[in-house]
Amino acid sequence: MLLSDYDYNLPEDLIAQMPADKRENSRMMVLNRKDRTISHKHFYDIVDLIDSNTLLVMNNTKVLPARLIGHKDTGAKIEVFLLKQYSPSPELLNSQCSLSNSSLSQNGRGKQQACWQVLIKPSKRVKPDTIIKISDELSVKALERLEENGEWLVELIFEGNNILDVLHRNGQIPLPPYIERKIPNEDLRKLDFERYQTVYAKDEGSVAAPTAGLHFTKEILNKLENKGIELAYVTLNVGLGTFRPVQCENVENHKMHSETFEISETAAQQINKAKSEGKKIVAVGTTTVRTLETAYQKYGCIKACHDHSELFIYPPYEFKVIDNLITNFHLPKSTLLMLVSALAGKDFIFDAYKEAIENKYRFFSYGDCMYIC
Repeated sequence: MLLSDYDYNLPEDLIAQMPADKRENSRMMVLNRKDRTISHKHFYDIVDLIDSNTLLVMNNTKVLPARLIGHKDTGAKIEVFLLKQYSPSPELLNSQCSLSNSSLSQNGRGKQQACWQVLIKPSKRVKPDTIIKISDELSVKALERLEENGEWLVELIFEGNNILDVLHRNGQIPLPPYIERKIPNEDLRKLDFERYQTVYAKDEGSVAAPTAGLHFTKEILNKLENKGIELAYVTLNVGLGTFRPVQCENVENHKMHSETFEISETAAQQINKAKSEGKKIVAVGTTTVRTLETAYQKYGCIKACHDHSELFIYPPYEFKVIDNLITNFHLPKSTLLMLVSALAGKDFIFDAYKEAIENKYRFFSYGDCMYIC
């Protein structure tokens, strides 16, 4: 398993910079694994393509406005990218960070504080105790460098009782770097807040969208249910580790970053019942796949749990839970490309990507999708 085997050339103009005019109007390539055929549809055709004897499982995580732009007292511009709230050790809690992941404390003059793990750019301009002012109500204090790749432990110092409210006023949706937003534009900011989020998003905790779900509308979900298709929701908080490039040429040496997930009692019962009744399990997105396959690997079934996944799926992985998959087109040399190759076969996936490029499909987060059945 060599990393170079998962590379392909993509014309830059096929990287989608904007979402489709309507979510359901995205194009959809259908890969039939049994017949090894490829057909071209639109996402609104999904209602006709999915059999009524199906359970559709989706990731209902919600994207945080995790990108903060601020300045040091020297005027230097600094970007702070929130990764996750941090639970420090008691020693660190006493010496550096004012509170734990699960609590907020008052710090005089109405200020509140919370520890977070973040990326800082440019990291070399920041030292411990550096203060980065985001706005009059939000500042970031650098505490400790965690990794050389720019990860830091910081303290958010803010006014108010709810950090999410503060982030919504001061943060930006963390679009992937291949989507360019060079000039500040309030209309684009509003567009991204709406469209880089699924219509069924529920609990904020992700720094990237589960993009396969971006094509769904409430109308399509209603049509699927009216057809008799059952819907279930799980939650995996998407971290940057999912999208970080694999660095080692021997793919098997790659280690996935940990991501938290939750399966409710209701969802667990739905999934187990569907499997016992012989229904097909269609996963929406690779994050849903990793949630379900991780749970089965750990417990031998799908059970209600709050856990974490470090599961790296690549050929010749044998899927235990999911049957079919709705997914976007993925970056070269990515773990996501390896996952879909494990499901459909590497050669078939690369034939499909070649055909997608020839047919001018739009790639990545705001792009088109495929249905692997």
